[in-house]
Amino acid sequence: MNRINPGKLHNSKWTAIKPKNREKHFLISDVEYEEDGLVASCKLEAVLSKNEYLIDWKELKDKEMWIQGWK
Repeated sequence: MNRINPGKLHNSKWTAIKPKNREKHFLISDVEYEEDGLVASCKLEAVLSKNEYLIDWKELKDKEMWIQGWK
């Protein structure tokens, strides 16, 4: 399991283990927080295509789907 600090999610870099549509490298472009400080939503931006995807930030903890950093 990847260890993630929710406060440092914004602008963090991620690599997809199984790329789709030739999109492998991503950047967290936007993070929205709830009033109590918990992460409400997270937006991934593909580096090459600039496509954006809303994801549950907890999915990034799965080492079978994501690697932290660009590999």
